[in-house]
Amino acid sequence: MSGTDHEGAAAEATGVRSVRRALDILGLLTEDQPTVTLREIVDATGLAKTTVVRMVQTLEQCGLLWDTPAGYTAGPGLWRWAHLAQTSWELPRETRKLMRELAEEQQETVNLFMLRGLSRVCVAQQESPQPLRHVVRVGDELPLWAGASSKILLRTAPDALLRRIAAGSPHGEGHARQLRVWADLAAERGFAVSRGERDEGLTAVAVPVVGRGGAVVASLSLSGPSHRFPESVVERFATALAEVARRMSEQGFDHPLSPSK
Repeated sequence: MSGTDHEGAAAEATGVRSVRRALDILGLLTEDQPTVTLREIVDATGLAKTTVVRMVQTLEQCGLLWDTPAGYTAGPGLWRWAHLAQTSWELPRETRKLMRELAEEQQETVNLFMLRGLSRVCVAQQESPQPLRHVVRVGDELPLWAGASSKILLRTAPDALLRRIAAGSPHGEGHARQLRVWADLAAERGFAVSRGERDEGLTAVAVPVVGRGGAVVASLSLSGPSHRFPESVVERFATALAEVARRMSEQGFDHPLSPSK
């Protein structure tokens, strides 16, 4: 490698490192911590104060951070990106209406998950009207090694993918065999159930949402406290979910995470 190539590689590495640091700073902002001070950024990142000051100033200039008396908060640039993400990811009004009606009728939280790499992403949710309910935020990525929705999304997964998922699970590589059993059972029954597999006291029932090509593109689920999901109710939930999923498919389910995208 020539000297020019070495210089180019070093510059690229420095640029990637700077981007990572900037994202780490923005990542400190959460719903529970909407503002962050300079000292908190230094402590959390372990970077020198001079480096943090320089990066914060750059983020301010780009509109990604906003200086307030309480500390730094999300800037208008992030709001524009958030609005873009919302409009890009938001499901059609008819689909959201179906989910809202399902939550009202069954009194449990409705979730819509899609496959992304080794995770399942919540792309839409309608919360249960009951005080005690299960809540997953839109955009949350959950593991595929457990859960009713995982069993639906993995129905046609190749063995290689199941092994990768199992290797990253608390159960080890041997869990791939259980994942295959679960996926095959979900395909046979047309729905899947999970009871406390990831969160103790939580039960979920899920069914597939089929795309235009006939493949499973998403899982639609009802979830809530296990004591509200006896076997007699599970069948009713599965039937209600299947009807809504069918109507979603007939409307032409479409999303940025769809396999055709």
